[in-house]
Amino acid sequence: MQPESTLYILQQTYIIAAAGFLAGLLIGLIFHFVRFTQLKRELKSAQGFLESEKLMKENMKKENNTLFGLKANKEQELAKKLADARAMIKRMDEDILLLQKSNEETENQLRITQPELHAIKLKLIEAQNTLARQKGQKGK
Repeated sequence: MQPESTLYILQQTYIIAAAGFLAGLLIGLIFHFVRFTQLKRELKSAQGFLESEKLMKENMKKENNTLFGLKANKEQELAKKLADARAMIKRMDEDILLLQKSNEETENQLRITQPELHAIKLKLIEAQNTLARQKGQKGK
């Protein structure tokens, strides 16, 4: 064997080894780059999903706050209406008591000043009550 051919074979072996190493390195880099790109896309997609979920959560929060505000306003409005109704009922009760007192006074004056007219009035009321009872009994 000649030293030149041995040197030539040795150089070829180093070149093939270096080429194999570079090819493996290049394939590894390409694989790593492809995987990195996929992970980057997945991360971007996940971040977009997270952002959309945050926006939905904020919208739901705003709607919730709006609805609670509307509910509170409605409750205040109904409480005011209830207070107004109670005040009106109290005023009506007072008016009824005043009317009853006024009727009693008028009845007393009528009884004192015109006893005959008062007696006729009582008979008329009694007759109306009798008629109402008879109508009620016929309706049964």
